[in-house]
Order: sequence, then structure tokens, then C-alpha cells
Amino acid sequence: MDLAREARQAATAAPTPHLQEVLARHANEEGALLPILHELQDKLGHVPASAVSEIADALNLSRAEVHGVVTYYHHFRSEPAGRHVLQICRAEACQSMGADALLSHAELRLGCASHSTTSDGSFTLEPVYCLGLCASSPALTLDGEPHGRVSPRGLDALIAQARSAR
Repeated sequence: MDLAREARQAATAAPTPHLQEVLARHANEEGALLPILHELQDKLGHVPASAVSEIADALNLSRAEVHGVVTYYHHFRSEPAGRHVLQICRAEACQSMGADALLSHAELRLGCASHSTTSDGSFTLEPVYCLGLCASSPALTLDGEPHGRVSPRGLDALIAQARSAR
């Protein structure tokens, strides 16, 4: 097993040091699940699978309900992301302007499938639905920075720039 995958698995299995603090802060809030998940994601970069049971117990929800929310929203991830996060829009406007081909190109260029991280841990590739850049389709974000009208060649340049910025 490669080192990046071992690190991701260790981080996922490790206890969450901030969890009790986050749960206590939101204990009496109505609809606390999303604020808890957002805070964990912001602090840890992901929502560890090990936290799902504790969150469910604290909110009197089933583990399935908490897991369902984590897996439904593209913002949440259950494993740490790579050093760079590439999100390619898959909404209708972007699809009509070539986003499917752009996503396929990204998978080939990075050597990883959608919803996964490269073996060296440098990139996480995520298809997302609507970045709000419909007039600039196809659109993507790289490390949270939006880019519009991206061609395969433009994507290659963004990937090369991110790799050189390490």
C-alpha cells in the first residue's frame, strides 16, 4: 500500500480531537447536523467515518442519517483530500459545453477516477453540480479558485502550475 493511502486511512480511523468540542458547541441548536459537519470539515478537511456514530448519538439520529448527509453533499468528504482539489462542474450548462470530455481528460491526465485522489496524494478529482459559472462553461475550481471556459489544454496548464507550486 502506498504512503499517501496509508496516511489517508490513518487520518480517517483516528479519533477526532475537535469532535467533542464541536458537539458541545452545537448541543442545543435546532438542526445542528449541518453546522457540525461543516465545522468538522473546515477543521479537519474531512468528516472522518469514525465521527459518524458519535454525531448520530449526540443528535439522536441514526448512523445512516448522518452518513446519508455526508455522502449526499459534494462539499463533505469522508477521507482527507489531496494537496490540490480539482472540481469540475457537471451541471447542464457545463455538460452542453464539453464538461464530460473535460472530466475524462482530467481522469486520464491525473491517473485517477472521479471521487478519488491520485496515488501520490497530490490531487483529488471531484465532479460537482453547478459552480455558478454557467455563462463561462465548462467551469472548474482548482483549490477553490474558479476558472471558466476551460479547454483540455487549459486544464493541463492549470495542473502543471499546481504541480510546480508545491
